[in-house]
Amino acid sequence: MFAADAVGGHGDTTGPEAFESYRSAFHAICANPATRLYVAEFQEQVVGTFELIFAHSLPGRGALRAILEGVQVVPDLRSKGLGARMVAYAMAEARAAGAATLALTSNKRREAAHRFYEKLGFTPSHLGFKIEL
Repeated sequence: MFAADAVGGHGDTTGPEAFESYRSAFHAICANPATRLYVAEFQEQVVGTFELIFAHSLPGRGALRAILEGVQVVPDLRSKGLGARMVAYAMAEARAAGAATLALTSNKRREAAHRFYEKLGFTPSHLGFKIEL
């Protein structure tokens, strides 16, 4: 799913040279109690995924914050409600963990994704910045 994402620009690939990087990241995610990786399955195939990351922050009186990351649905199942169900599940999990907010970032070029998130109740409240290290 990530390798098929031309907009993301993350350099994801299904090539064998990347396997160890993905495997290492998977184990690090699984070992970190502040991160949770989810997959959606249909007919024994992974058809969607997302990650929740939890962190306390001093602003907001030390509130627990949840970050929704890496939301992906296989292309042939988009616009069929799977993404909305995954995000609803993420919201419920964040609430159950006691998070005060659920935040996400989205590539500026993903206009359809922005409409999707706004339809689900998210508001474009911040401007994000990043730098490659």
